[in-house]
Amino acid sequence: MTETYVAAGGQRIRVDVRQGTGVPLVLCNGIGASLEVLDPFVAQLDPDSTVIRFDVPGTGGSPPSALPYGFPYLAWVLGRVLSELGVGVVDVLGVSWGGALAQQFAFQNPRRCRRLVLVATGTGLLMVPGRPRVLRKMLTPRRFRDPAYAASIAGDLYGGTARSNGADIASIFGTQLHGGSKVGYLHQLLAGSVWTSLFALPTIRQPALIVAGTDDPIVPIINAHIMTRLLPHATFHSHPGGHIDLVTNAKQLAPVIATFLHTFGERA
Repeated sequence: MTETYVAAGGQRIRVDVRQGTGVPLVLCNGIGASLEVLDPFVAQLDPDSTVIRFDVPGTGGSPPSALPYGFPYLAWVLGRVLSELGVGVVDVLGVSWGGALAQQFAFQNPRRCRRLVLVATGTGLLMVPGRPRVLRKMLTPRRFRDPAYAASIAGDLYGGTARSNGADIASIFGTQLHGGSKVGYLHQLLAGSVWTSLFALPTIRQPALIVAGTDDPIVPIINAHIMTRLLPHATFHSHPGGHIDLVTNAKQLAPVIATFLHTFGERA
């Protein structure tokens, strides 16, 4: 793996590239999470595949943005980062908050984004929300800084496999370079509060895989059904897990995603 910093659009973005073959897979992480959190998922992918991860401004090793930003700007910055790396066409996977960024990137880059994978995510402002008592726990990045707190809320917040291994969740978050800044977290919250893809989804023509858990307290699975109906070329995969099973249950979900990318890649 190669870790570097890329200057793009007035931002300094920390990037990790695992060199391999084929179309690179770009991973867009959840709110407040640095690129290390996706280590368990990356470890389950073909070691010969190219994987690109990055920290959004104010998260992990990327300094916070001087000003708040929206997803269109961040998708543009991501495109600039990829260009600086010499990368052209990519597949994009977004989980949770990162799913919004992935959708926006696909919308803005119809020829550059080959395939789209959306995990535990929705359409932003106009979506079916989780329960308020659950969403309140996401208003601060405390779960990334306080292992005991992360373990205590993991089951209620994330559902699925997190209900029985809260300590493991805290350990995964502990792998972060650092939890990022409060300003960076606020900027991420603000970006999500004013964005929706509800009306743009029918224009996204790329083959898309929607992955959702039946026990997701943050993004109820009905949002996945809505997205599957709105995206012209969507495939839906449900599993009995929760919001972060892409990480905690990577051994089962990684092959599903890899099969989708490989199968549709052969048709491209």
